[in-house]
Amino acid sequence: MTYEEHAYQGAPVPPPGCPAHRAAGGPPGGGLLRLFGPEAEADPAGFYEKLRAEHGEVAPVLLHGDLPAWLVLGYSANLTAMRTPSRFSRDSRRWTEFREGRVAPDSPVLPVIAWQPTCSFVDGEEHRRLRVAVTDGLNRFDRRGMRRYVTRFSDQLIAEFGDSGRVDLVSRFAEHLPMLVMTQLLGMPEEYGPRLVEAARDLVKGTETSVASNEYVVESLRRTVERKRDEPGQDLITWLIEHPSGLSEDEVLEHLRSVLLAANETTINLISETLKMVLTDSRFRAHLSGGQMTLPDALDQVLWDSPPFMLVPGRWATGDTELGGQAIKAGDMLLLGVAAGNADPAVRPDLDTPLFGNRSHLAFGSGPHECPGQEIGRAIAESGIDILLTRLPDLQLSVDENQLVWRGNWMSRHLTELPARFTPRAALQPQAAAPAAGVVPSNPSYPSYPSTSRYPATAETSATAPTVSPAPTALYPSSSATAVGPSVPGPRTPAATPSRTAPAPAAVAPPLPPAPPVVPLVPPQRRGWWGALLARLRG
Repeated sequence: MTYEEHAYQGAPVPPPGCPAHRAAGGPPGGGLLRLFGPEAEADPAGFYEKLRAEHGEVAPVLLHGDLPAWLVLGYSANLTAMRTPSRFSRDSRRWTEFREGRVAPDSPVLPVIAWQPTCSFVDGEEHRRLRVAVTDGLNRFDRRGMRRYVTRFSDQLIAEFGDSGRVDLVSRFAEHLPMLVMTQLLGMPEEYGPRLVEAARDLVKGTETSVASNEYVVESLRRTVERKRDEPGQDLITWLIEHPSGLSEDEVLEHLRSVLLAANETTINLISETLKMVLTDSRFRAHLSGGQMTLPDALDQVLWDSPPFMLVPGRWATGDTELGGQAIKAGDMLLLGVAAGNADPAVRPDLDTPLFGNRSHLAFGSGPHECPGQEIGRAIAESGIDILLTRLPDLQLSVDENQLVWRGNWMSRHLTELPARFTPRAALQPQAAAPAAGVVPSNPSYPSYPSTSRYPATAETSATAPTVSPAPTALYPSSSATAVGPSVPGPRTPAATPSRTAPAPAAVAPPLPPAPPVVPLVPPQRRGWWGALLARLRG
């Protein structure tokens, strides 16, 4: 496999008294390893094992600007950091480096850890107030109802390349499906979907129009929130507005943007990595076709081996403490090593042992800040992949596996493309009218294949191809190209959820916000924290 390297420009060494110096016990820099640059980003797994061999469960490292931090490598140590907010807080305002003015205003670390008024950056009672509004809303969705949207949009995407016999599964499928579904769950007009797909792709790539794309996302959400105050529906925006927690307008908007963009990026990576595993690992393709493994099993294996984010910042020590044999000082930053913890020899002595059905990985976190939308992301990925493999049963990689190109940074690593080929199929013919009330009609002439999804087809979500409505015209120019070991913790039992409501079809769309211009009208420094953050995550 090929990796696209990122150049690193030298930065000042850490100031005296920081954790880097304390851990190194030597001169400035102390021989500590940087979490960025070719060595760390080309082979993250090897880099983490090198740190583990030298330091154990917790290793001192350097971030951009040679800012010191602790990388948590052990599975148990990660759980401790995640589950004890009294010792390790999510409030980034505690960071010593920030409070003492050692973080440059243009630091690439700042957009990722800068405090925001969301449940992700607070603890205690304020965290509970904000998070319960989000979780209550997300838990109201009916998973089978969601499959209607996934089925509809998956078939719409497949219809666009079904005649060609070739496709890049990243740019033509994985990068589109999550956003199209999420906009419907949020209650946004369907016409916004294709534009938001392009805006999100543009934003995370950090192009010259990413500022305008970020503002387009915000304006789209703002307009929908305004409409939902007068025209409530069965959707997340309405439920956040009406929740008894009493979220302010800014809190509603910030949480919606967080859910929309973070869920989109995570699910894109999950779909891409799972398809890559199925297409390149003969064991898993054989297990799927032979019924020895289901798609949920495949997703679990990917979440163990290739989590969407390799590490997640951060936690900040509330006082002097100890973790993994290291002395942690108050205000020190901890980076949660998700990938390293998943590969900890203490729980996975043999990385080749399948982990079918085991959901105790760290990919979605644990404790009070565990990802609230993980079930929705899994449902979109699982159903979408199931539909794709059902429609195109002979789908296979069209290049050698070692020709796949990766791009990444200190937090994540992802495929840039996944070329595949298949037997061309007759294109699905769009129909003028959309399916009524979210019901997906079937087409008996379309062949069906066994499903491996845990969301079995129903009369409304059968494995047959639906009649799809015309795809709304995007006003963006498209850039698309044509079994568990004995030492592993047991499966995590999903928590019971409240009664759920199937998402209602979107209302008639209000006027669309203006499409972003080809050249942004605002200077690059006004990209906004989400624009900068996602640009960093995608490299």
